[in-house]
Amino acid sequence: MLYFQVVILAATVMLVYYCEFTDTFSPAEQGFICRDPTLTKPDPGPEQNSRMPPIILYSVVSGLPVVLVIVIFLFYYNSNNFYEQEKVVVVGDCCYVNPMVRRTVRFLGVFVFGLFTTDIFVSTGQMVTGSLAPYFLSVCQPNYTALGCQDTAFFVSQSDGCTGDPDDIIRARKTFPCKEAALSVYLAVYLAMYIMSCVGSAVGRLAGPFVSLSLVSLALLTGINRVAEYRNHWSDVIAGQGIGAGVAVFLVNEQAHGSIHERDTERNWQEYQRRKTPATGRQNSQPRLQDQTDQPVHCLD
Repeated sequence: MLYFQVVILAATVMLVYYCEFTDTFSPAEQGFICRDPTLTKPDPGPEQNSRMPPIILYSVVSGLPVVLVIVIFLFYYNSNNFYEQEKVVVVGDCCYVNPMVRRTVRFLGVFVFGLFTTDIFVSTGQMVTGSLAPYFLSVCQPNYTALGCQDTAFFVSQSDGCTGDPDDIIRARKTFPCKEAALSVYLAVYLAMYIMSCVGSAVGRLAGPFVSLSLVSLALLTGINRVAEYRNHWSDVIAGQGIGAGVAVFLVNEQAHGSIHERDTERNWQEYQRRKTPATGRQNSQPRLQDQTDQPVHCLD
């Protein structure tokens, strides 16, 4: 089973690589209306000039989950619940893994898979739709006279109607859905649900909701900033946020249901082992098994 999970994750990474760093897939070329007011916003420049540049966004998306895992680990390590839980769990018939190690690997593995899946969904939408950015005509620089645009409502469908820089034109055709909005909301919703399931009210009734809502608010501000800088339309941002939130909710819910099923399977296995235990050893082993099986599920474990 682990082999298939590694293969799926590797295939997802390769697909992201082809979408992001190669020209294997090109966006569809949509036409435009001459002097369309929704496409004549000034060119905001490269993404590095944004208030939320890619280097900061991707650093937060990749680094914040690791920091969160460390903080939650230290929280449980300093609590009494950590010492009351089972210190090793059996994986298959041969391997023994600490529950915190298993929980950390599962959290980061599922998070990375969801992050790449969100990127693939967004990239596919951008390639298929070829939606035009609010600044498209500023970088397209069409020759209205040669195109016969005496009438403002004239529709230009020629693929060679632009005279601007080809790289800027391709960038202006990849806006729907908004990738920055999708990734930021995916990160915020996934971590918010994880925090509420791990911490809950253990450190106060307002600490978990405060951190969760702060993450979601920052993610929403990222989308608003994209619109304010004329890099995306509102529809681009809303669609991206919907994709990110949908992937995060789906993965967290599936993790929770899978953890409950796994805990039930482990409980049945322990009960089977208890019945096979000789009569002389039952008295000492029964309380320990009861404590293990009655432990609540924490952190989607």
